[in-house]
Amino acid sequence: MNDSSGSPAALAQLPVRLDRDLFLRKLIRHLSGALQDVVGLEEAAGFVSIVGQRMGDELGDAYKAALDTTQLDRDAVRDVCLDLKRRIEGDFYVIEEDDEKIVFGNRACPFAEQVIGRSALCMMTSNVFGTIAAQNLGYGKVVLEETIARGDGRCRVVLYLQQSTAADRADGREYFRAD
Repeated sequence: MNDSSGSPAALAQLPVRLDRDLFLRKLIRHLSGALQDVVGLEEAAGFVSIVGQRMGDELGDAYKAALDTTQLDRDAVRDVCLDLKRRIEGDFYVIEEDDEKIVFGNRACPFAEQVIGRSALCMMTSNVFGTIAAQNLGYGKVVLEETIARGDGRCRVVLYLQQSTAADRADGREYFRAD
């Protein structure tokens, strides 16, 4: 080991893959993993859901303020969900939609490879989408049919916008407007 190996300039040249984004994704991965290991997947998902709901409220409010409106309509809910995922480097797109639901696909998780094996992190998508839908349309139900975290290679997320027989039959998480 030579004298310059520990210098800041020498350390900065080392092939260590690390930046703020990767550090934070790894931190979240390890936090969710610790939660899953200690309290189990269902309870860990519950903790992440609390954070996701707060994020959904905050993001929904930010978009409404930026759009200078007090309520988002159905199309705006769809567009906000797509835009917020785009901004955090997800690759969400609409597979199909009708008055009852929007089916989203996704090719890239914002958590990148750090999401693999951390299904609890999918509660961020569920809660953000569900909270934004419920706070603006009165109801949302999110079904995570496929997820990158579970190893599906992509996500398929169904966002029900109204209560219906199909929504009732679907295995997902329901959200209601907090009045």
